[in-house]
Amino acid sequence: MKRWKQFTCCVFLMLLVLPVQVDAYPAKKLAVHFLDVGQGDSILIQTPTGKHILIDGGPPEAGKTVVNYLKALEIDKIDLLIATHPDIDHIGGLPAVMQAFPVKLLMDSGKVHGTKTYMRYLQQIRKKQIPMMLARKNQSIDIDPLMDLQVLNTSSKHKSNNQSSIVLKLSFGKHDLLFMSDIEQKQEKELLSQYDVQADLIKVAHHGSKTSSSKVFLEEVDANVAILTYSKDNDYGHPVERVIKRLLQLDTHIYSTAVFGHIIFQTDGQNFLIFPEKGPLDALNEKTG
Repeated sequence: MKRWKQFTCCVFLMLLVLPVQVDAYPAKKLAVHFLDVGQGDSILIQTPTGKHILIDGGPPEAGKTVVNYLKALEIDKIDLLIATHPDIDHIGGLPAVMQAFPVKLLMDSGKVHGTKTYMRYLQQIRKKQIPMMLARKNQSIDIDPLMDLQVLNTSSKHKSNNQSSIVLKLSFGKHDLLFMSDIEQKQEKELLSQYDVQADLIKVAHHGSKTSSSKVFLEEVDANVAILTYSKDNDYGHPVERVIKRLLQLDTHIYSTAVFGHIIFQTDGQNFLIFPEKGPLDALNEKTG
């Protein structure tokens, strides 16, 4: 049964579209920012003790957006940068980020990709002499004692880029969040057999593509909130109708960066709030304007 009480403020915010100022360093709170980078992923995690984790940087043209967003929050360094896999819509903006901010540690899936985008990514790591580590399955990332961050999936032999995506589960207080990157249904099946995947929030895999988000997996996750990251003008048909239908059948509240812009999840470990940059009326005005 869904935890409806936690959504009272969320629905209220959606309907009234109130401007919200989120603290740059929320004291003993977890804030997760799903950035609107068009067709791609970029997620900022502000941990309860004030550490900064950036997961992916969107496509190359989104690098400036990510940098400006972080600067607006008065962030001056990145404690952990995670490149989930080497596709252009995930690492394209990272060279700009590495140029703008000191990065203490970078985590990579270990998947090699022979593209100019990947070469620029590696060159910037070397130029800035950023310490780099490869993600290991079942690895616990020790970055904040008040939360748990575990690697559920990463690269292995014979996997494609998407299949090699780093999948993360974050736990803080009563709440769990799943960051699915671009994995496919085969990896989802493996996760079901190995982990407790129930979560309050899921960043839906592969932008809502037909390759991912099987019915049985979404049922097991049973999320209250689903985040979809995609551009409304994308050429891939993201998100596909059957993924949206599956989420709606589970009474999951769907937020997409294409409609709501930047989306912020904030929790004190007990209750949580969703802060969308835009509301439904903004999206309607964009269509009719």
